[in-house]
Amino acid sequence: MLLMSILFIMNIQNIKYSASAYPDRLRHIASPPNQLYLVGDKALLADSDTPWVAIVGTRYPTEYGRQVTYQLASELAAAGAIIVSGLALGIDAIAHEAATAQGATVVAVQARGMDKIYPKDNRNLAKKILEYNGAIVSEYSIGVEAFRQNFIARNRIVSGLSDAILITEANEESGTGHTVRFAQEQNKIVMAVPGNITSKRSAGTNNLLRQGAKVVTSASDVLAELGFKSGINLKPIKAASREEGILIDLMREGIGHSEELIARSGFSAAEFANLITLMEISGKIHNLGAGTWVLRR
Repeated sequence: MLLMSILFIMNIQNIKYSASAYPDRLRHIASPPNQLYLVGDKALLADSDTPWVAIVGTRYPTEYGRQVTYQLASELAAAGAIIVSGLALGIDAIAHEAATAQGATVVAVQARGMDKIYPKDNRNLAKKILEYNGAIVSEYSIGVEAFRQNFIARNRIVSGLSDAILITEANEESGTGHTVRFAQEQNKIVMAVPGNITSKRSAGTNNLLRQGAKVVTSASDVLAELGFKSGINLKPIKAASREEGILIDLMREGIGHSEELIARSGFSAAEFANLITLMEISGKIHNLGAGTWVLRR
């Protein structure tokens, strides 16, 4: 990890507001960063033809939140969208993971200096983002810690870089509310995924929908709102056996938790463990944590 930090520091690029490489997307927001620090593809920030979609939400998603985030991020990335998020745990990390699983470009905006990746649990994810020609961006110089106010300020950059903001799951008091307010001030499209009315984790998204956010139930909803006509070219998933086919079909129905997959498939716990391990190794599925699995799409 020390080597990774050294490599990051060696590859940090500084882009001042006056530089031609400074992204036009940020020039016209309120309080634009005076400069940006970047590791990755600097030319990426100049891309104005590709739709940029920020996917944000709670740091503590439910199984439903994990699944819909992974699905939507995968499909949007497969359609050619650049996925933007804040490199936080939860929804942010899932969106980044889903996009990179498609070999797609990701832009992550972090809330501290670029000498370290924060949170440290996402260091491997940051490495993967760079491997797929993405970029990690911050307005903070080396050594600046991840203070609370930095996360709020970071969100204006997440929304500023994006054409649309998609909230997949968020509770009423979620910090996502700051991103939404910045997006509204910047005249960006705000979208939300409807959630379970009995779940506190969906109270924020359901409230946004009542206030006029665009309803999203598929990636096609996002693409249509952005006027983007590219098809969703997902990698095909082929079962290697009848047993794998059973699990794939169940996951396509939205069933993702280990216990329910075992109950619905009729496999023993040992059979399931063997199958799920082979499917993960072969790249067919992704572990979202908390015993939840999803197709890599």
